[in-house]
Amino acid sequence: SRRKVLAAVVTLLDVTGIRVGNEEYAKANDSYGLTTLRSRHVRLNGTQVRLRFKGKTGKEHSIKLDDARLARIIKRCRDLPGEELFAYVDETGEVNTISSDDVNEYIREIAGDDFSAKDFRTWIGTVECIAALGEAAEHLTDAKHKITLALCQVAQRLGNTPAVCRKAYVHPAVIETYTRLRRLPTRRSGNGKAERTGKLSRAERFALRFVERWERNGQSVAEALETSVKAAKAAKSR
Repeated sequence: SRRKVLAAVVTLLDVTGIRVGNEEYAKANDSYGLTTLRSRHVRLNGTQVRLRFKGKTGKEHSIKLDDARLARIIKRCRDLPGEELFAYVDETGEVNTISSDDVNEYIREIAGDDFSAKDFRTWIGTVECIAALGEAAEHLTDAKHKITLALCQVAQRLGNTPAVCRKAYVHPAVIETYTRLRRLPTRRSGNGKAERTGKLSRAERFALRFVERWERNGQSVAEALETSVKAAKAAKSR
């Protein structure tokens, strides 16, 4: 059904952080996101799913998953007529493809707020950066070095540059707090990469508490971003 296919796409978005994609970009640039994947981009072996495709800016993606339910849905999609991977059969028997607008509408429906596919990538980037900054820095130079390494790790995960990740995919509170305190408060040991069981991982729980605490202290994301921009400009002028 349409909802099952949309749920599968959002699951992939949550687990992988792949861009949602759009058909115009796929046709113009021969690069793909979740909703524009073709059947040739997937290989199935029992419960294992492998996606291989060229994403935005020409980045090659190779992703392996082991999920029986996801594999079943993807197999049914792949067996439908047409080259697009994610499709469904409607009440009239017509085959329809899933678009980025469909995904964003579904996310808003199930989340009950104005969320979009980009929020998943921002969440993943923030959690990844927090996990990468688990160790305290000895001094400001060391903090900046660790932040650079953390942003490189986020960039590798999301397929962006570190600069873009810092600007668009990591909550500004993370960078600002680590720069100011040389650590992230109440950070627990371990990398937090617990397997998903339908609930938040340890790293995600910590990230949620961290952001909520930041918001409760009276600074919005916009104000935090302004603070980070001012700090960056001040650093460049030194």
